[in-house]
Amino acid sequence: MVGTALLVSSFKAWGFDGDPVRSDRAVFHVTTFATGLEHPWGAAFLPDGRLLVTERPGRMRVVDRDGRVSAPLGGVPPTELGGWEGGLLDVAPAPDFAATREIYFCHTTLVPSGALTRLARARLSSDATALEGATPILDVAPAQKGHRSHFGCRIVFGPRDGKVYLSTGDGLTDPRRAQRLDDLAGKVLRLERDGRPAAGNPFLNHPGARPEIWSYGHRNPQGLAFNPWTGSLWEAELGPRGGDEVNVIRAGGNYGWPLVTHGLDLDGSIISDLRSAPGMEDPLKVWTPVISPSGIAFYDGDVFPGWRGSLFLAALTMPGLVRLSLDGDRVTGEERLLPNEVRMRHVIQGLDGRLYILTDETEGRILRLR
Repeated sequence: MVGTALLVSSFKAWGFDGDPVRSDRAVFHVTTFATGLEHPWGAAFLPDGRLLVTERPGRMRVVDRDGRVSAPLGGVPPTELGGWEGGLLDVAPAPDFAATREIYFCHTTLVPSGALTRLARARLSSDATALEGATPILDVAPAQKGHRSHFGCRIVFGPRDGKVYLSTGDGLTDPRRAQRLDDLAGKVLRLERDGRPAAGNPFLNHPGARPEIWSYGHRNPQGLAFNPWTGSLWEAELGPRGGDEVNVIRAGGNYGWPLVTHGLDLDGSIISDLRSAPGMEDPLKVWTPVISPSGIAFYDGDVFPGWRGSLFLAALTMPGLVRLSLDGDRVTGEERLLPNEVRMRHVIQGLDGRLYILTDETEGRILRLR
């Protein structure tokens, strides 16, 4: 069984702008880096050290190296907020951003048949005040009716192949969409930079299947990151009542939802009696009760040498920061950091080797661990 070390502390005992916090493998301070953000959701560092941040209500801003927050950028397309999960979600600069100034972002939008997740790309203006030429490149179709939840929507670029990887939620209303290969919901997609299906995808020549699909059977994946030591793609997804998961994503893999799950439905009813099944990938790690993992990040910096080789998860339920110790593509331990009453939406490693955390609040902040 994976061991768990829980730091029992209140908000004031964090070392928040004050005394240090001592964890299993590091001593750190928690400081406020930036304030004045409404439900920040996605963030990515630009090559010059500035931080590009999305706010779920539909704004994008730049935070400078001193934590000053810009006015909202112009040129951001309209976003449909709808339910409590929709809005302007993740953002990622292209690997060649320094030359192209190209960024990718995803948001929810309305079409005649309902709401859907849309992936778009644009250029950040030379003065970093606006997006230029914002263009949709993929709609996660078909659109969903009724509930506007479970949009997924993390974006990463493959460090070896340069492809775009996008996670999508199952839409909540009909979880069986995650098992359908003619439907982009409940999937991890692999795309060329222009939104076309990437060369080498497992379902490119599969009749009736969407060729963008890389893996399927996911519920609401809001964490996506490449392991810098093994090159594998890791995903974290929210379960229902129990059954949060961390997975290593394999091309063509079926991750089970909703045919296989460790959780109950939100009303307490049984979704499936199966916890594992032939032909389906088992998770590396499961949480029951849930932690509701959102953004994830591997730590390979030098500021916290004891944390090097760890995976960090921002948690929304039993909120806080979770650290998993790893051996290659295996989870060997768990440590829960910063338990508090604040929902944490995303965690990223800065160019300075520190960790930055987005809080999911109306008066949202970016916290910095130093």
